[in-house]
Amino acid sequence: MNILEATGLEVRYGDLTAVDGVAVALAEGETLAVLGANGAGKSTLLAALAGTHLPTSGSVLLDGEPVTRVPAHRRVRRGIALVPEGRRIFGSLTVEENLLMGRYPKRPGPWDLRAVYDMFPLVAEMKDRRGSVLSGGQQQAVAIGRALLANPRVLLLDEVSLGLAPAVVMQIYDAVRRITGAGTTALVVEQDLDQALRVADRVQCLLGGRTVLEAPAAGLDRAAVADAYFGITRPPPR
Repeated sequence: MNILEATGLEVRYGDLTAVDGVAVALAEGETLAVLGANGAGKSTLLAALAGTHLPTSGSVLLDGEPVTRVPAHRRVRRGIALVPEGRRIFGSLTVEENLLMGRYPKRPGPWDLRAVYDMFPLVAEMKDRRGSVLSGGQQQAVAIGRALLANPRVLLLDEVSLGLAPAVVMQIYDAVRRITGAGTTALVVEQDLDQALRVADRVQCLLGGRTVLEAPAAGLDRAAVADAYFGITRPPPR
């Protein structure tokens, strides 16, 4: 049985349909990368799964139980944690105080402060610094650590490479690969195909709020992904 499953999701902002009939299935221990250009509906899909924006129609199941209308804070307690686009750490709090915010669901599991500091040694070194003085990459590491302290069944990562230097992106994705390699179930929303393929078991590409490609990550035809990404239809070979 899938740990997280959504069918027929439609999400609207007024008259705009941002997600149009999308289905998602995520098995336990799997990593799914959802790709697409700006405006494809990726972050809105993640918001519907996390409960920060309830869908107009469709269903979301966690361990086979409906959570479609369950608000975000209750989904965290049930095991869905979101690393939001833009990090959204608290600048007035220290690094450690930001991390401890993730513990409020009090879910049992392997992730505690020591485990997070082991995963991100630089975070441990700056635990007493204010969030406002951190670089973008440092903030991203803190945001991921905060989500891990909720001991999620499913970790949702939204555009973790956004606005970061390439070398920093590599470091962040090295950590993500270690996290998922240890068995954490994850859904990664990303625009960078290369980084997504470093961690993904499967790839799902959105265009205009709809799924236009689903495939295993291994041996994926990158030209096909690029065509799906940009909505290119090539004529059949003669």
